[in-house]
Amino acid sequence: MSLLSDSGVSLEDIADLCGHAGTRVTEAVYRQQLRPVLLSGATAMDRTFASDADAREA
Repeated sequence: MSLLSDSGVSLEDIADLCGHAGTRVTEAVYRQQLRPVLLSGATAMDRTFASDADAREA
């Protein structure tokens, strides 16, 4: 959900996509919990793919 929010999708539209009646649950649960997980996963993938690219260039 953070990706949608970062891309400019309104919180109301995100709540609708999730089937929430309002934005409270979307804001409190999903939006704030996803960003740290996504960032740590992206960092790990960057390290992995950088290593793969270095190995292919050698």
